[in-house]
Amino acid sequence: MQLGASLSVNDIGTGSGVLRDYAQTLEGLGYDYLLAADHVLGSNPAATYQHSAGIGPSIEHARRMGTTEHAFHDPLVLFAYLSGCTTKIGFASGVLILAQRQAALVAKQAASLDELSGGRFRLGIGVGWNAIEFQALGVDFHTRGRRSEEQVRFMQALWAEPHTTFHGEFHHLDDGGLSLRPKSGRVPIWFGGHAPATLRRVARYGDGYMPLDYAPGDKALELFERVRTLIREAGRKPEDVGLEVWVSPGAGSEAEWRRDISFWKNAGVTHVTAHTTYISEHHRRVSGRSAAEHLAALTRYRASVADLL
Repeated sequence: MQLGASLSVNDIGTGSGVLRDYAQTLEGLGYDYLLAADHVLGSNPAATYQHSAGIGPSIEHARRMGTTEHAFHDPLVLFAYLSGCTTKIGFASGVLILAQRQAALVAKQAASLDELSGGRFRLGIGVGWNAIEFQALGVDFHTRGRRSEEQVRFMQALWAEPHTTFHGEFHHLDDGGLSLRPKSGRVPIWFGGHAPATLRRVARYGDGYMPLDYAPGDKALELFERVRTLIREAGRKPEDVGLEVWVSPGAGSEAEWRRDISFWKNAGVTHVTAHTTYISEHHRRVSGRSAAEHLAALTRYRASVADLL
């Protein structure tokens, strides 16, 4: 089982020096990969205060849209930089909103990153929820699920062969191909999300699944079994599809962390991400905001569970 860590540039800073030092420190600690999120843009945070005057969206809607308050690097650009600063730690987008982008361009970018990193990159993707990003990028928000599924098939075809012919609802190519392909003929694609359609896409096309918002327990086990059943029905082997969950080094005791890691390992989870800022019913962020405080939490977490991985 691999142990990774999230990379919150909004907390630790966006500069090249702090990100290089952060990645190198985690590599030295023995972390297997870094996870970075993706947002191209957000709404004006002032909108959350305008509704009382009868102007703008409601507070709930504005928050759901996402705002410009939080910093995000483009994950592919970020990982290209960090791959040159490290030698063995892996990289995962968690998740890239694929439907906002041109599939062939993402396929080329991912192939370039695969080459530059020596195969250390896996492409986590999602359909997205932030409508304002789709508006700005000139992409239809309402067809994002169908388009994303076809994008995956198109990218996998581009990676697999020097030349391909592809005709779908959204993508067409006559005997063309990428000018640089991954040496293995593929870049691992991991799906994030909880919708039934996402589970079907995992089963048919995915190298892994990121069911982040689950605590150890029966609900998670039921989900895993549902995914494995769909994988078998798609004619594939469940052991060929990875599972990633998120844990919180910002809450709980070392004994609780060890208990949770043991649960996930016994459940067949292949990747565990120690996420230092995610907040949900089951997750809590670390109390500090500096790189040193994040690293201290991650150092303590890995030391407590390393023998169980």
